[in-house]
Amino acid sequence: MSADQYIAGQCNIGKAEVRQRQIVALVGLFFSVSALIGFISTSASPSLRLGIFLPLTVFSVGWVQSRKKFCLAYGLMGTFNFNRIGKVSKVTDGVSLKADRAMALSILVQSIALAGVLTLIVYLLPLN
Repeated sequence: MSADQYIAGQCNIGKAEVRQRQIVALVGLFFSVSALIGFISTSASPSLRLGIFLPLTVFSVGWVQSRKKFCLAYGLMGTFNFNRIGKVSKVTDGVSLKADRAMALSILVQSIALAGVLTLIVYLLPLN
């Protein structure tokens, strides 16, 4: 997979955009680890630990997008970017648009599934 050209349903962001997704993943990871440390230090109840789902989702979305070199939002909107941050181009082909939207939904499902599995692990931790 090339990281410097648009490929419908496979690659819709360049290196600068991939880097942005990596930063999002790191921010989500930071807040997830911070929450986990808080849960461990306070012996938080399992139901309270479910709150880690949100930062884990931020982490997961950023991580999956950076690994796939594909932006979920761009895929849904029918755009792509291999230039400077924020300078997007429109997808004009209907077949390409359909492939991009399918990939975007796949990334969303993968991200939610990853965040769900990680949340379940945190939920099941024996902290009490």
